[in-house]
Amino acid sequence: LFCVNLQGFCDITRITWKKMVQKTQKKAKKQTGHGKWVRRFWLVYIIGVAFVALFLFTIDNGLLGHMPSVQELSHNQNEFASEVYTADGKAIGRYSYKRNRVFSEYDDLPQHLIDALVATEDERFYEHSGIDGRGLLRAILKMGKDGGGSTITQQLAKNLFPRGQKLSKFEVILKKLREWVMAIKLERNYTKEEILTMYLNTYDFINQAVGIKMAAKVYFNKTPEELNLNEAATLVGMCKNPSLYNPRIYMDNAVKRRNVVLNQMLRNEKINRAVYDLTKTQPIALNFQREDHKTGTGTYLREYLRKILTAKKPEKENYRGWQKQQFYEDSLQWENNPVYGWCNKNTKPNGEPYNIYADGLRIHTTIDSRMQKYAEEAMREHLGENLQPLFDKLSKRNKRRPFYDISQKEIDKIMDRAMVNSDRYRNLQEEGKSKKQILDSFNKKTAMTVFSWDGLKDTILTPYDSIRYYKGFLRSGFMAMEPGTGKVKAYVGGADY
Repeated sequence: LFCVNLQGFCDITRITWKKMVQKTQKKAKKQTGHGKWVRRFWLVYIIGVAFVALFLFTIDNGLLGHMPSVQELSHNQNEFASEVYTADGKAIGRYSYKRNRVFSEYDDLPQHLIDALVATEDERFYEHSGIDGRGLLRAILKMGKDGGGSTITQQLAKNLFPRGQKLSKFEVILKKLREWVMAIKLERNYTKEEILTMYLNTYDFINQAVGIKMAAKVYFNKTPEELNLNEAATLVGMCKNPSLYNPRIYMDNAVKRRNVVLNQMLRNEKINRAVYDLTKTQPIALNFQREDHKTGTGTYLREYLRKILTAKKPEKENYRGWQKQQFYEDSLQWENNPVYGWCNKNTKPNGEPYNIYADGLRIHTTIDSRMQKYAEEAMREHLGENLQPLFDKLSKRNKRRPFYDISQKEIDKIMDRAMVNSDRYRNLQEEGKSKKQILDSFNKKTAMTVFSWDGLKDTILTPYDSIRYYKGFLRSGFMAMEPGTGKVKAYVGGADY
């Protein structure tokens, strides 16, 4: 890497210095006794190159802070969400950490998306070896402020290892130089196509859309290959500043930036004038679909799958006395059901168990997406539009609603049991709170968002009252099974997850 850094620096400066040397030599010939200036120039040049090479060497060896290895770079970009698919090939959900990232192959990316990215972010992408000398010099002269000029490879390095929030000017420059070295490493170990794929898979388009596949889904409800030129240019435009050019909030900014992308494509002969003029006049037609584990198709199914796949081998000491039956059932599942605890029963090539949130698993189910959709719609219509309004009407005169035909003592027992089994109660217990402190917390009013058949509502309730509020909703479940095979085709655990 030391040799590559030195060679890269020499390549960048060779032409400029050659011209300066020629001018110096001409002057030296005209003025006797000026040969010493040529020697001094070369001495300064060699010392400068040696200093930069030594500086890069110290960076590469981690003497000025941690320098990621190629293995670390590869591991970081390989963390992807796992997706759940129906039997008819529809993706209905994913498991991930806070960043929804789903992998896209290079062949899945339309050519106009690639052309838009290269034309806008790095015109000389296919010519350089990862660094842009002019861009680096501009960053140094501006003391680390954004001065443009970063190559796509350098931006990828920054995506894989983001800069800190509060850095001094020197730290910004040092980080920029680290990105230079990382860019060279990336160029040495990956093809141009792989670098473009990694960049588009790691860029954060905000709104929980990390990577081009999630961005296409969230902003346009499409797959990457379905994006047209207008949509591709819009997403590429966000690569400059996803917040400022967010079409959901700042549509005018997004349109202007999209037009800049189109102009760059025209200038680089990736589109002709007719296509440019036509696309420039088109509106950006968003079809925004926020991705969340609690929303979408098959929420109860996805949570059930998550628990089954990530289950650990049952150990008796982890079960309480009253959970003996549960321990027995879980043990049978572990021994006889290959899906139960799959992530812990199976290991990756490095010997580690699979991580459902980061290993990019493709989980195929027997669910039919159409039947699942109809089942959820039927559940919501039957309960929300028919039975629930009738139940509420009958409950108006009931002082103990939503409870019927039971004593106050029995009601208190039901409510207390629900409170003790709640996540809030368990969390407070784990924090070491006394029973009195926990009860006081449950009887203190707080702002919260609650479910209603007309949509989520913001209100102020005590946690205890919220339990009673939810007790007033009718519950139902639904499952459709194929008789001949036992395959579950639709699974609905309730009205709203």
